[in-house]
Amino acid sequence: MVVDHLLKELNQCVGVEAIAIGGSRASGYADKASDYDVYVYYTTPITPEERLPILKKYCKQIECNNTFWETEDNCIMNDDIPIDIIYRNLKSFEEGLEAVVFKHYASNGYTTCLWHNVLHSVVFSDKTGSFKKMQDKFNVAYPQQLRSNIITKNSALLNGFLPSYFDQIKKAIARDDKVSINHRTTEFLASYFDIIFALNYMTHPGEKRLISICKKECKILPEKFEENLNMLFDTMFKDTKMFMHILRDIIDKLEIIIVEKK
Repeated sequence: MVVDHLLKELNQCVGVEAIAIGGSRASGYADKASDYDVYVYYTTPITPEERLPILKKYCKQIECNNTFWETEDNCIMNDDIPIDIIYRNLKSFEEGLEAVVFKHYASNGYTTCLWHNVLHSVVFSDKTGSFKKMQDKFNVAYPQQLRSNIITKNSALLNGFLPSYFDQIKKAIARDDKVSINHRTTEFLASYFDIIFALNYMTHPGEKRLISICKKECKILPEKFEENLNMLFDTMFKDTKMFMHILRDIIDKLEIIIVEKK
């Protein structure tokens, strides 16, 4: 396979400690449209000048050194399969995970995504065993304090405080500001799903297929979970009064299970 040859050459670069494959290719949710999410962990950076000649051998479309999120090479391989290669400093990445898993730092949504990524990545290479050591280090029971912090912080963002998403969406609707409605609803859902995964002591799998993953794997879900979400999307710009009613119901039903399961 093209991807094997590409990763074998990248693995020979000085400074590369480990290469892991994540995303749907590792989780079993891959389909024909799925790309490769590859994570290169290094002790010293691999420069674009080192990477580009390798990419040119195996990729017909190349965007080298994109830095929109992490440092990435986003390419389409010669077999037409997209690949995203993300480069991570092993030491600083591990320190970031420690802040979440051991110091219980909660984010505004997606708190445990990187933890999930490490635990569920498939090792392609691990020269000194450093990646396996990191996986073992963070292969621990979901901390109760982290769970509580995620629920507390993200619940406050949903509703009950002046800057809450519910109130921001309400104001955006009053202004007929569709961009703001869409943006604040997206943030609302990020916190909503962060709470759901925390309630279930589950690491967050990322932004794709969340409804189906929750239905399949979460034992604790709000009443009318899928029904309310589908209605929310259907009414967002068609019936704003109904949209706010559904949003309120989503919050209320989530609060019920928080009280029951927290």
